[in-house]
Amino acid sequence: MNEEYDVVVLGTGLTECVISGLLSVSGKKVLHMDRNPYYGGESASLNLDQMFEKFRGQDAKPPASLGRSRDYNIDLIPKFLMANGKLVKILRMTGVTRYNMEFALVEGSFVYHKGEIHKVPITPTEVAKTPLLGFFEKLKAKKLVSYLYDYDQSNPKTHQGFDCTKDTMEKIYKYYGVSDDTTDFLGHAVALYTDDSYMTTVPAIEVIERMRLYEESLNMYGKSPYVYPMYGLGELPQVFARLCAVYGGTYMLDKRVDRIVYDDNGHVVGVESGGEVAKCKMVVGDPSYFPEKVRKTGKVIRVICILSHPVKSTENAKSTQIIFPQKQTGRKHDIYCCVTSFTHHVAPNGKYIAIVSTTVETDNPENEVKLVLDLLNPIDEKFVYILDTFAPLEDGKKDGVFISKSYDATTHFESCAVDIVDIYERITGEKFDWNKKPVEPQEQ
Repeated sequence: MNEEYDVVVLGTGLTECVISGLLSVSGKKVLHMDRNPYYGGESASLNLDQMFEKFRGQDAKPPASLGRSRDYNIDLIPKFLMANGKLVKILRMTGVTRYNMEFALVEGSFVYHKGEIHKVPITPTEVAKTPLLGFFEKLKAKKLVSYLYDYDQSNPKTHQGFDCTKDTMEKIYKYYGVSDDTTDFLGHAVALYTDDSYMTTVPAIEVIERMRLYEESLNMYGKSPYVYPMYGLGELPQVFARLCAVYGGTYMLDKRVDRIVYDDNGHVVGVESGGEVAKCKMVVGDPSYFPEKVRKTGKVIRVICILSHPVKSTENAKSTQIIFPQKQTGRKHDIYCCVTSFTHHVAPNGKYIAIVSTTVETDNPENEVKLVLDLLNPIDEKFVYILDTFAPLEDGKKDGVFISKSYDATTHFESCAVDIVDIYERITGEKFDWNKKPVEPQEQ
């Protein structure tokens, strides 16, 4: 360990593993450490015995009725991948797909509306057929969706008097006269915003791009825009760890971090563990390693449920995402329900894993998701997981310490991928090259 590295990465969460892989491929000498004896950190996948030990105590044992422990791979942080999203593009460009990693399509994408669950409509044709909207609202929504998909910034004929690089979605919604029913599914279930602040805080072109990403991802496979790795999300950090190792990176699990070492100017120069110091030019890590350098941004509740049935009103889908928009539940933030099952090898035959998540707003977090838990009944077992979320106080350019953001309540990886790219660009000082092709290890 008493060597000099370009980068020391702390924590083996997905964000950290992707960054270490990217940096290693780009020629950086990387040391990757984790205090845990397993890969994944907070984004690990656990078997049933590990789940009971983590949430019920060291001596807790699961009931035999749930099946074999090794047949479970339960995500602590539930996330799906947009089929044409940023994380999938990173998977392709780094070549980690060569490491026998398999993905399967998520069967459905649904939204909660007025007490019922409906398939998310996205094309003008689907909008015209959806029971989410009344007859006259469908006409307005269809015109709006057609306008948004036809909009081309370089073609003024498609603008209809708007400049979507400046105008807000609130202005466009008002022009088309659509109701909250339309803005709920477009803004939350398609563009995937977590609350309504996007209507006034971002230009409409950003919303359009998010909607197009959803449609592009949906068109790739049909049933939904999401894919999910076989055997759970714990596979993702491991393939990027393998990528890092192939390109010369060094991994140390079950390795405590005693302190971060700085020079007289306050710039990081090493990481100390067990009396040894790994010298480095910069450090990357998750917020838990830098409590003095992060601020609390909120709290997230995740309720992990084991079921023996598909979720009702989802067409018996064996995997799905259901979004509960804030206005439909009387909250400030959306609630998400991510469902996987035996078809993805995360549970025994006939078992389903449903994970409900949201941003905490009260002193009784579990009661905030009661509406969703009631829809999931009967529940075989549930595990309540509440975590504080953090963000770095500074960008890391001054002291060489680059800290990731905590995983949010959403059940997709787009916000995580944005954080990965942002950290990478701050470290390298270069724009992320989305067109870069992977170099085979033997070509180095």
